[in-house]
Amino acid sequence: MVQRQLEAYNARDLDALMATYADDAQQFEYPAKLLASGAAQLRERFLARFKEPNLHAALLKRTVVGNVVIDHERVTRTFPEGTGAIELAAIYEVRQGRIARASFIFGPKTLDAES
Repeated sequence: MVQRQLEAYNARDLDALMATYADDAQQFEYPAKLLASGAAQLRERFLARFKEPNLHAALLKRTVVGNVVIDHERVTRTFPEGTGAIELAAIYEVRQGRIARASFIFGPKTLDAES
């Protein structure tokens, strides 16, 4: 399910992406800062992100322990201050075949030289 989520994110396929999340899923900035709760807020968050022309998440490493998947990713983005990338750890909790909770630990942004 987490791999399907990553593929849908990179394809900007909102319907496929939303299908990987439970209807009441929540996203957090680790450990407990709520970013989005429920399908409507997740959809809004993804739609805003999909407006970035260079958006792409590259999987660097994945660890699976039971129903928890931890991805180390490098995400290319367009930040308010310019284009660049950010490394993050994403902790996904899968319940009943869908992502129920996602927590993100964000590393520092790296801006491209021309930004």
